[in-house]
Amino acid sequence: MAKKLDYKQMALDIVHLVGGPENIVSLGHCMTRLRFILKDESKADTDKIKAVGGVLGVVSAGGQYMVILGQNLQPVYEAAIRECGLKSGAVTEENLDKKKEPLTLKSAALAVLGYVSGAVAPMITGLVAGGMLKVVLLLLTRANPGFADTSTYLILSGLADAAFFFMPIFVAYGAASKLGGTPIYAMIASAALLHGNYTALVAAGEAVTLFGLPVRLASYSSSLLPALLIALLAFYLEKFFNKIIPGIFKSLLVGLCTVTVTGAAGFVVLAPLGGFLGEYLANIFVFLGDNVGFIAVAALAACLPWMVMCGMHTAVVPFMTQSLVEPGYDSIFRPSLILHNMAEGGACIGVAIRTKKAELRSEALGIAFGCIVAGVTEPAVYGINLPRKKPMIGVMAGGAAGGIVCALLGARVYTMGYSTILALPIFEETMMAAAIAMVTAIVVAAVVTCILGFEEDAPAATLESLPEAASIGENCVTAVADGRMIPMEEVKDETFASKVLGDGVAFELESDVIAAPCSGTLGVLADTGHAFGITRPDGVEFLVHIGINTVEMNGIGFTLLVKAGETVKAGAPVIRVDRQLLAQKGYDLTTMLIITDANGQDIRFKEYGPVKQGEIIG
Repeated sequence: MAKKLDYKQMALDIVHLVGGPENIVSLGHCMTRLRFILKDESKADTDKIKAVGGVLGVVSAGGQYMVILGQNLQPVYEAAIRECGLKSGAVTEENLDKKKEPLTLKSAALAVLGYVSGAVAPMITGLVAGGMLKVVLLLLTRANPGFADTSTYLILSGLADAAFFFMPIFVAYGAASKLGGTPIYAMIASAALLHGNYTALVAAGEAVTLFGLPVRLASYSSSLLPALLIALLAFYLEKFFNKIIPGIFKSLLVGLCTVTVTGAAGFVVLAPLGGFLGEYLANIFVFLGDNVGFIAVAALAACLPWMVMCGMHTAVVPFMTQSLVEPGYDSIFRPSLILHNMAEGGACIGVAIRTKKAELRSEALGIAFGCIVAGVTEPAVYGINLPRKKPMIGVMAGGAAGGIVCALLGARVYTMGYSTILALPIFEETMMAAAIAMVTAIVVAAVVTCILGFEEDAPAATLESLPEAASIGENCVTAVADGRMIPMEEVKDETFASKVLGDGVAFELESDVIAAPCSGTLGVLADTGHAFGITRPDGVEFLVHIGINTVEMNGIGFTLLVKAGETVKAGAPVIRVDRQLLAQKGYDLTTMLIITDANGQDIRFKEYGPVKQGEIIG
């Protein structure tokens, strides 16, 4: 019987052997490796580290010293941070000897989009929570006008507004975390814009200077762009001061200098610049909504099915957030997202009406309910509409028709909410217009789908809807994607090719959906979407790692179709990959299926060559 590993002792041994905490700048990790940034790499005793029980190998590349731990990673990482007081790093690159992509207009645009989206994403759930609380309070005051004068309303109203009022602080946190800086520095500099001393000066309206430089007096509560600029400057200033300030003074002076310089620049330059940019964006949104709204909403709602499949729908989130700040309503982005969900559900209803199969009818109606009421569209896209092709035309037609009606009737979203029919109250006084637009999207999508028809026996994106799925035993291993199965030794990454993480096979992808290799429970599911682990009922554990270096994309190009902890069947879609985008970025998309724990089972794979997703390979 194998001896149980002592993760705390492993962490202490590894930290000691890399030169101790004093030699460690920061410690990060990916799915399989501890990633040390060391002051002096020569102090690390690589041979002794390799001899530590549970260590699978050591790699040094691109300024990082990486200790490969496989399934032992997370508990050892947590123990190292907790027991040794290390600074958690944000570095997650899988293979840092990769050449940097040349700066082009396209790469710059993608970088800006990735930065803004990554900064905004952590606070979206909070904005939705606050927005829905505001909707509840609105409904209560309409039912009982006197409720608005109670202390309960005032306190709850403040709670609902907090997510919006303090938005610069939340944005600063998300932006700093995205960049890998120290969040508190950017948060302090952004919070200063909301401090009573400054707001009192704004209320007084008299000319103000800072170090002799004029300060623009404006309210920055609920603002987005100033904090993005402040966090960016704080990140680079922190790096600069860390470089020039001697080690003995770093803890005293780096924070002081970073916060002071960033804060001053925020008041004088960055916040005013962000404010001006926000005003220009607001003018653009107002122009589009007032003049070509029916085109803008219709076009976006019609394109969203394909944007969702490419992972590009997240690009609208920053604009949606900014429009709610200024001009104070969203007449384009959130309405389009909601109408797309309605159209997906409508197309499923069309499939249910047209099909002659009772099983498909029941499944389509259930999925339609999920789209319309719960806002969950992946089962509709991959299980019903996309595999049958023609229903996607119905989705686009429904979205476009709903968008035209939505814009012509003047529907507007006034607070953050989910993209479901239950979010109607976020449209406030334009609620009836929004309801008509939603019904239009559902009906048109259903009618167009019924008229066009579809192939009854079209292959669905999940084996759960296929008769053959029942014949796959719970201990079978299946191909995770369409493509060519190759030996692990052919993978162009030493860690995988040498099988230090475990034996297995690899796939050269020819499809965009990565499926579960077996029936079981999803354990680790990387937020970046580039890897996941799954455990079979018999205790065998697998790791699926999509591509080499793809973790660098921080989730761009990957869409999670399930959640960690869910139980799935062999062949069920887990992650959708934008192969075209990742290929354009130069990534090798070879996908590894690794047996991280065979649990005493003898697992053998079929001959290498072409395979189909869900095909039994072992």
